[in-house]
Amino acid sequence: MIYQNERELYKKYNLIAGVDEAGRGPLAGPLLVAAVILGEEGLRIEGLNDSKKLTEKKREQLYPKIIEKALAWSIIEISSQEVDEKNVLQATLDGMAKTIFDLKIKPDICLIDGNKLPPQIADFSIAVVKGDSTYASIAAASILAKVYRDRIMINFHEQYPHYNFIRNKGYGTKEHIDAIKRYGITPLHRLTFKPVAQKTS
Repeated sequence: MIYQNERELYKKYNLIAGVDEAGRGPLAGPLLVAAVILGEEGLRIEGLNDSKKLTEKKREQLYPKIIEKALAWSIIEISSQEVDEKNVLQATLDGMAKTIFDLKIKPDICLIDGNKLPPQIADFSIAVVKGDSTYASIAAASILAKVYRDRIMINFHEQYPHYNFIRNKGYGTKEHIDAIKRYGITPLHRLTFKPVAQKTS
């Protein structure tokens, strides 16, 4: 893809960070947030796109390329417990701010996927709806967050095989919901999310 919008921004800013998340909707597992400063050279990484539009194989191929070529990147893991305590939106916004503060270099501007800005970084951020399809740095962040989260859930599959996390990654598939009804919940499950909440009430 040709990310002309981002190329135009580089005429005004030297360092642009893209921020995105993976795992807001699942019933189980952590929420992941990533931030990436690609730099103008990084815009040339072939195949960058919204992680949801890429195959698992393609995401895995792009992950090390992004790590290698990015000027800076960070990934934050937010537990199910924190999601329950804060609510998923607040946990996401806090995680987005933390990923920016964790970058080894401070960006001039942050491109935040979605329609809300973390208040901690709002003064140098722009909210971009469907930004992972229009800005390379957001697409790169979406890939890092998605791949990292999928790897976590695949590892958890060995510990909790009944839920088949290797396939559903914690999302509320029929198979997953049936497993909750049969085997109960795990420490990975989000207690405030239906039908997990129904199981615990």
